[in-house]
Amino acid sequence: MTDTQKTPETHTNQASRRYLAVWRWHFYAGLFVAPFLMLLAATGLAMLLFANITGKEGERMTVAPQAVAKPLSVQAEAARGALKSETASVSQYFAPRAENMVAVFRVDDGGASKMVAVNPYTAEVKNVSTRNKSPYHLMDEIHSDMLLGTAGDYILETAASLTILMIITGLYLWWQKQGRLKTLLLPAVGKGRAAWRDLHAAAGTWISLILLTFCLSGIAWAGIWGGKAVQAWSRFPAGKWGVAPNPESDAETYGKLLNDGKTKEVPWVLELTSMPQSGTTRGKHGISPSEPMTLETVDRYAREIGFEGRYQVNFPKGEKGVWTLSQDSMSYDADSPFIDRTVHLDQYSGRQLADIRYDDYNWFGKFMAVSIALHMGTLGWWSVAANVLFCLSVIFICISGFVMWWKRRPTGAVGLNPPAQKAKPPVWWGMAVPLLIVAVIFPTAVIAILAVWILDTFVLSRIPALARWFK
Repeated sequence: MTDTQKTPETHTNQASRRYLAVWRWHFYAGLFVAPFLMLLAATGLAMLLFANITGKEGERMTVAPQAVAKPLSVQAEAARGALKSETASVSQYFAPRAENMVAVFRVDDGGASKMVAVNPYTAEVKNVSTRNKSPYHLMDEIHSDMLLGTAGDYILETAASLTILMIITGLYLWWQKQGRLKTLLLPAVGKGRAAWRDLHAAAGTWISLILLTFCLSGIAWAGIWGGKAVQAWSRFPAGKWGVAPNPESDAETYGKLLNDGKTKEVPWVLELTSMPQSGTTRGKHGISPSEPMTLETVDRYAREIGFEGRYQVNFPKGEKGVWTLSQDSMSYDADSPFIDRTVHLDQYSGRQLADIRYDDYNWFGKFMAVSIALHMGTLGWWSVAANVLFCLSVIFICISGFVMWWKRRPTGAVGLNPPAQKAKPPVWWGMAVPLLIVAVIFPTAVIAILAVWILDTFVLSRIPALARWFK
């Protein structure tokens, strides 16, 4: 037989070895990430429903609209009085989302914070709850770090990084199948492992781009790739209002002053940025110096400069603190990230120290604002419905992957039984390059990928007990 005659067989064998190698990597990645993806999908679905039915802080409670609302000072005093403590003070105000909904005040008393829902027309207190203790916040904490703190954050960051690897390998496996487009549009609905495989491939392919976007936006909040890399170099430049960036500045960051607990309330691009401070001559004319700087004055000014519907007022904290007016989609204030806006006022002079809008964000800040809005389903009812379908699809993909594995196992088999491994193919740069990119960009993925490679290449063949489980 000539070399020319051998070529097709050699090429076929090489393609087969590549396919099995990719399938094996897909199996290992899925084995690790599936439990976490199901957890994230379930908690994400719960957060989505809580946010749109009751609200994060119960702000969707309805009231009967009237012609005139009570002055904000009266509403705030009613909220403060609900704690029945002389030391209680109002520190945050959430304007009603609609004419038939309550206003919400955050009231602090020592180390405790309560969220008080008030009827804006009668100043009647409708509900008092402990801040960050609602069902929404419990789901958010599980979604953030599984209630394990930093360790949980690192585990989920690793899972999200390996999900990107799983997406790449999964798309390759789908692309190599005959009739892939038919599978995508009309997956099999019969019985057996083939039907599960087609449904798994179709669902995974359809949501792959969204899942990739959600992974990137989720990892950007995480402690390593997010906090120590992209968020650090993508933060908004505080120098625009004359404050040096941390760590040189003594000004607190947005995240430290305005976030409370694990729930993120500050736009991603601002979280590590130093806030402006009161007592300077910077800024431009805002509220007239002749007017007292009260909640009512600040609210009136907010309406004058374009804030509508639900928005937030954070009271100054300390001698250098500022009044902060904000409206952003990630806090469920508005349906569009394109109207994100944060305004700061000097607590003494009333001067406007900063007015930050979506258009002022850098390119990655804009990407995060939009992707987080998609991630959280805050773009209106269509995005809520799309996110519900997405979460259910993720759960289905994880379950169908388990079912396929179970059906593929030989009768009476013991162990994981990953896809068979033939003689290793030569270095295949078409898959090696994406692996290297994932490993370089996402640090936690490096450890996981190396661990799997070392285990699969060097360890299993030398330990019979492990070989029985993994071969």
